[in-house]
Amino acid sequence: MRRALRSPVQSSRIVAALSLAALLAACSTTPKGPDYQVPANAVSQRPQAQAAFMEQQRAASEPGGAPYVAEPLPAHWWRLFHDEQLDGLVQKALVHNTDLRQAAAHLEQVQAMEAEVFGAEKPSVSMNAAPYFGHPSGTSMLKKDYVPPDTFRYSGSIGVSYQLDLFGQIRRAVESSQASTEAAVAALDLVKVNVAASTARAYADACATGQRLETARHSVELQRQALDLTERLQHAGRVGEMDAARARSQLEQLQAALPPLLAQRQSALYRLATLTGDLPEQFPQALAECHTPPQLTGTIPVGDGAALLKRRPDIRQAERELHAATARIGVAMADRYPKISLGLSAGSGPSTLARFGRSESLSFSLGPLISWTLPNNGVANARIAQAEASTRQSAARFDGVVLNALRETETALNQYARELDRRAALQRSREAAAVVADQARRLYQAGKVGYLDALDAERALAASDATLAASEATLVEEQVQLFLALGGGWERDENNAVERPVRQSAR
Repeated sequence: MRRALRSPVQSSRIVAALSLAALLAACSTTPKGPDYQVPANAVSQRPQAQAAFMEQQRAASEPGGAPYVAEPLPAHWWRLFHDEQLDGLVQKALVHNTDLRQAAAHLEQVQAMEAEVFGAEKPSVSMNAAPYFGHPSGTSMLKKDYVPPDTFRYSGSIGVSYQLDLFGQIRRAVESSQASTEAAVAALDLVKVNVAASTARAYADACATGQRLETARHSVELQRQALDLTERLQHAGRVGEMDAARARSQLEQLQAALPPLLAQRQSALYRLATLTGDLPEQFPQALAECHTPPQLTGTIPVGDGAALLKRRPDIRQAERELHAATARIGVAMADRYPKISLGLSAGSGPSTLARFGRSESLSFSLGPLISWTLPNNGVANARIAQAEASTRQSAARFDGVVLNALRETETALNQYARELDRRAALQRSREAAAVVADQARRLYQAGKVGYLDALDAERALAASDATLAASEATLVEEQVQLFLALGGGWERDENNAVERPVRQSAR
């Protein structure tokens, strides 16, 4: 096959094109837009936000000390209850919960989008081939009154192009995409936190309501015994019909408290089943008779503000979204500048199979492709303004999430401590009511007091039992709410309770 000789002029042009391409490829400028770092005036940077919790300090100064300590929160806080059934339910929920499956699928979607953005950093290759049957026009061959014969003809080409990221648009897009992926990871972790807390809350609600049912049934049984006694005394002529009617009325009131508790327990069981990915009727049957709610032994480890800011996934999510928004400013600013792609293409023009690929049918090109939409219509500036406003919005949201996290934690600490005080007072009240009821019962049997006094004492005791049982249920609820506010339960390594801390800077 013949090879066409290139003239010195052609060779110099090729060398010039190669030199220009190499020069452009070697060029690199700092990406446009601000380099991300956590704003110096962010709430998370304040020393008070990272200090010990105010409620913890206040409770430590009270008599009896605080019900929580500044030790690190363990990775799987529900294990502090030492309840194997609760452990199994939470682990099942963390595998089968539908909200978690949605969050995991969303993360996969965001990761695929990140891979798409990364593809812009790599060269793109295109190929085409065009076999056809026919003939070109005679005039295109510069032959008058000539009709070329019909034949099969072939053409093909291959091209390689690479966008030179001279102004950092691709790098900023990749940076934003990476931060968005990390935000999606944090969103998945946040769902895990809520699923673990919701599962523990449903389990505790079912068992605590069972405890309240047991207390209510005990009160019903005591009142039924009191009614039997009153009816016997009535038959003996020692009391009148009014006392028996009062006893029956009190019994009915106590029995009326049972259906709402039964409904509440069944609702908690249905909720627990769906949280673990089962149908409502597939709740653990053993829990239908549970009457002992999970209980903590010892004080609750809560850490401090600095640990909270690193641990809570919603704070990490908001901070990563701020990073992504900041990087998008650079993407928008790069639109002010030209886009330069380095291209290399080679092909064989339409020819017969015998001449396909021969030197006279080959063509090639090498050089930069420059495209630039002059930013004279304000569109580029408008996009930059949008990106900057979005970044300010993300910064405000980041501060809001941090403030909300601190508020939720302080509130949960306060409510838990106050419920402990309330339960202690209710226990003392119940003990006193039991003494009064026992004495009134003895005096009534001896005929020394009327039934109204005995009935009031029994009512007070039943009310004390119900209130104390409700307080026990509330106490477990406050414990779970405190753990939810602390934001633990998502960690993958239980020996390392804090992963992916809030970043102070990123490039």
